[in-house]
Amino acid sequence: MASIANHPARREQAKVMNRYDITKRMLGLLHRDEAVIGGIGYSNFDLWAASERPQGRRQQNFYMLGSMGLAVPIALGVAIAQPNRKTIALEGDGSILMQLGALATVAARGQKNLVVVILDNGAYQITGGQKTLTGLGADVVAIAQGSGLTQSAWAADESAFEELIALSLKEDGPWLIGCRIDTDKPKDTTERNPPRIKDNFMRGLGTLKS
Repeated sequence: MASIANHPARREQAKVMNRYDITKRMLGLLHRDEAVIGGIGYSNFDLWAASERPQGRRQQNFYMLGSMGLAVPIALGVAIAQPNRKTIALEGDGSILMQLGALATVAARGQKNLVVVILDNGAYQITGGQKTLTGLGADVVAIAQGSGLTQSAWAADESAFEELIALSLKEDGPWLIGCRIDTDKPKDTTERNPPRIKDNFMRGLGTLKS
C-alpha cells in the first residue's frame, strides 16, 4: 500500500481522470456498510449511475439535491451518529469552496470514520462551466492540510486513487482525497424525489424501519 506521502503535492501534478470511472472504482472497493453522501450536481448523478452495490445498498447512498456545499457537513453528522460506519463525502470543487469552514471543523473533530473525496474539474459544470477558484489556482488539498487535515493528498491517477480509498477504509481518518476530473457529462440523472431519497437512506442506515 502506497504511503500518502508518495502522492502529488500540488493539483497540477495530478492526472485528469473521468468522474464516472473513479466513482465506479470507489464503489467497487466498498464491501461493508459504508455510507456515501453525494454532493449536488454531477457528483451525485454519477454516484447514482454507478451504484450497483450488493444487496440493495444503493440505500446507503444519500443524493444531495439543491443544497450546495452540504455534503461534508451531512457526512460528518452521519459519521458522528454512527461511529462504527465508514462515511464518505463525495463533493465537487465548487461546493467545497462554499463550505471551507467544514474542513476545519472535520479536522478539529478528528472524526476517525470520515473520508472526504473532492472531485475537482475547476468548473461549475452544471450551471454552464464557469471557472471555480480551483480553476484559477486554488488548491483544495493544500487548503485541507492548512485546516489541519494532515491525511490529505491528491490522487496521482486511477491506481493511486484506488490505493488511497482502500487505505482510508482500512485506517483511521479523517481523510481527504483530491481528484482532478474531466468535464464529461454524467451517465444518468438522479431521481428527483427528496422524500424517497431521505427515507431510503434512513432505511439503509437502520434508523427507519420499512
